[in-house]
Amino acid sequence: MPIRQRIFVRGIVQGIGFRPHVYRLAIQHGLVGFVGNNSEGAFVEVEGEAERVASFAGILREQPPPHARFDTFAQTELPVKGDAVFRIVESEARPAASTPVSPDLGICDECLAELFDARNRRLGYPFLNCTHCGPRFTIVEDIPYDRPKTTMRAFAMCAACEAEYRDPASRRFHAQPNACWRCGPTVWLRERGPGPIGTPGDSPRDGAAIARCRDLLAQGSIVAIKGIGGYHLACDATNNGALRVLRERKGRVEKPFALMVRDVAIARRFAEIDADEERLLRGPERPIVLLARRARPGIAIAPLAAPGNDFLGVMLAYTPLHHLLLNETPLVMTSANLSDEPIVRTNAEALERLSGIADAFLMHDREIHVVCDDSVIRVHRGRELPIRRSRGYAPLPVRLGEAGPNVLAVGGELKAAFCLTRDEYAFVSQHIGDLGSIETQEAFERAVEHFLMLFRVEPQRVACDLHPGYQSSAWASRFAEGRGIPLRKIQHHEAHIASLLAEHGLDDDRAFLGVAFDGTGYGHDGAIWGGEFLLWRDAAFSRVAHLAYVPLPGGDAAIRHPWRTAISHLRSAGIFMDDFVPEALRKQIPLLRKQLDRNFHCVPTSSMGRLFDAVAAVLGIRPTVNYEGQAAIELEALCRGTAVSGGYAFESLAGQPLVLNPAPLWQELLRDLANGVGNPRIAARFHAGVARMVADVCVELRKSNGVNRVGLSGGVFQNVLLLGLCQKALEDAGFAVFTHSTVPPNDGGIALGQAWLARR
Repeated sequence: MPIRQRIFVRGIVQGIGFRPHVYRLAIQHGLVGFVGNNSEGAFVEVEGEAERVASFAGILREQPPPHARFDTFAQTELPVKGDAVFRIVESEARPAASTPVSPDLGICDECLAELFDARNRRLGYPFLNCTHCGPRFTIVEDIPYDRPKTTMRAFAMCAACEAEYRDPASRRFHAQPNACWRCGPTVWLRERGPGPIGTPGDSPRDGAAIARCRDLLAQGSIVAIKGIGGYHLACDATNNGALRVLRERKGRVEKPFALMVRDVAIARRFAEIDADEERLLRGPERPIVLLARRARPGIAIAPLAAPGNDFLGVMLAYTPLHHLLLNETPLVMTSANLSDEPIVRTNAEALERLSGIADAFLMHDREIHVVCDDSVIRVHRGRELPIRRSRGYAPLPVRLGEAGPNVLAVGGELKAAFCLTRDEYAFVSQHIGDLGSIETQEAFERAVEHFLMLFRVEPQRVACDLHPGYQSSAWASRFAEGRGIPLRKIQHHEAHIASLLAEHGLDDDRAFLGVAFDGTGYGHDGAIWGGEFLLWRDAAFSRVAHLAYVPLPGGDAAIRHPWRTAISHLRSAGIFMDDFVPEALRKQIPLLRKQLDRNFHCVPTSSMGRLFDAVAAVLGIRPTVNYEGQAAIELEALCRGTAVSGGYAFESLAGQPLVLNPAPLWQELLRDLANGVGNPRIAARFHAGVARMVADVCVELRKSNGVNRVGLSGGVFQNVLLLGLCQKALEDAGFAVFTHSTVPPNDGGIALGQAWLARR
């Protein structure tokens, strides 16, 4: 006897081939009815014999399309209607409804095979895709996800593409970005010469443009290449001269560049890759994965690609265009911008903002609606540790377990990303950048407005960082005042720990001890925090332990010049030495000592990040830095291949909160240095000492608070050596340990924590 059932599915169900999948499954089961999208998700009605309907529903739930994610799978019995066929119906737009949107996906194996198949009509077509791959988030203007609501609406499908789009047996059945040479986007090259840059009409196009671009890259040129989420600046990664020019023009002194390769086999020739790293590299997200350099590389990556760094950021080609450009030579593929500016999105912007950097421009006419930079991932214990969460991951939501007020949380100042909550979802934005320029602030505002529209959210609360000088906080204040809604200012490190609570769904208010280590965060007392132990209990945080305060002379000047922080740390430990300071900087020491003696423009800090800086400076590794975290990164790299044991000691000063004094650490470290112990061994002992201190403090706090759950967050825990040491020491002591795998431990994750706290 026939029955009819309605299935409503919510989650990642649009832009990933869900409707074609349902269509084929229904036909296989001999069912009639329909499937469609609406602004909340996808709806299915199936009719047929009861056992067939049950089988259909069971398979759909247990074997969804590869990139689907079901958050709701609701089944309702309906009266039989007697439909004749199964069909895909028009999408339904509902003004107040919203649904998660799929991130952009790297090219699938089937499309890659077609790209180089001489018998295929898409041979060499740089924009081929299917329901399993291609642009999604970056071309979506509105929901439901259909071609007219994407930037692909500018291209009418030819008869052949239309036939594929309508054919249930085709991999491109209802693939919204479907296109080919005849009807889709096109690519062209504009070169810089002695006169005005060429116009599109007199530029090589399509295959000729790509071939010319390959030649230019091989000759050492710098080419601006339009991708999925913005422009890249590309050059030959083995050509140190080209990299020197790129660094000079871009204003990026030493910060590592990302590398792109054709396949894993090429990456193995210069980087160590384990099974988990290979899985990440090959995954549909195609992030930049941080990989250790090979000791004896088969491909000589130019020194200026990542100077002083033992790790290389590597990603596989993720678009057809990338595959057409790459051979066996890795390319530098870095965000197209000047330092501290947002990534370039449009062709007009590229010509205006990159004219002083690029020798040529490989452009196309598929518009990018949303800028989305490449994601950066490390691997820790076989799991992802996000460093930058963007393309391939954003805007995938974090589920918060239950509905709550709509909150807009704006994050911090560096590595800016915001978070928008609706119902049980927290939508964390793509990486925006550092909000130090007007251009980045404008990009931030555009991204917020897009999220508000896309997810149909009217914020009821706004959350920001407690720091009074953050541009994000000033913007949040204006936004809240303009809409007449409450603004909540949330302490930086409390937001870090709350992001862990949100990520792991720990909403039970049981005691939780958070260890928040980073470089800078404004504390409740006006000091700069960053070495914090925070107890979450009864829906509130309390500061139960922290590193001892030392003066931070000159604020940001000390951050840029770790030798200044080192002198302050040593002075606080009763040690007056400065022979580690480079000769060229020593004339500044008397003035610095006067500044410290008079406590002039010296902000107290408990920052673990600054302690890492100080150790790196004393060891002569990095007296000054050219980018955030450089000293700590090089200190971690120094430990590679060195046994980590015999950690330096901290002194625990009783009180509430407990104060952790690094003075004994400095005594032991300097003794090792005087006795000729090598820097790798000293750096390893420092890491071991920090991990031992963390475990000892947590054990002590467990005695007084009964807490047995510990979370590790903050930018310092991007260091997988320290993270692993702390995690093992805590587990050995019987703690349940929580770390990040969805949002970054750095400031790119704090908006989630702000939103989680503001909803409560």
